[in-house]
Amino acid sequence: MSTPLDRPDSGGLATLDRELEELIREENIEPGDHERFSHYVKKDKIVESAITGKPVRALCGKKWTPGRDPEKFPVCPQCKEIYESLNG
Repeated sequence: MSTPLDRPDSGGLATLDRELEELIREENIEPGDHERFSHYVKKDKIVESAITGKPVRALCGKKWTPGRDPEKFPVCPQCKEIYESLNG
């Protein structure tokens, strides 16, 4: 009788890892001017992204995987406008 431990690539974590990698590749991670700005994203989504590597979506619609210091960039004008309209 074989178990998943006998064949690590036949399911379990190996399958989940491959599926997660495929989902990340399929995500529309946008290049362009958005890269020049820091964006507004819910804190819990930032934490989740740090743990899972899953991309996040900013208020302006920008989708990416955070990995740089947001303090080094100006705030995205679109995110700022949306945020202010929500809190206004």
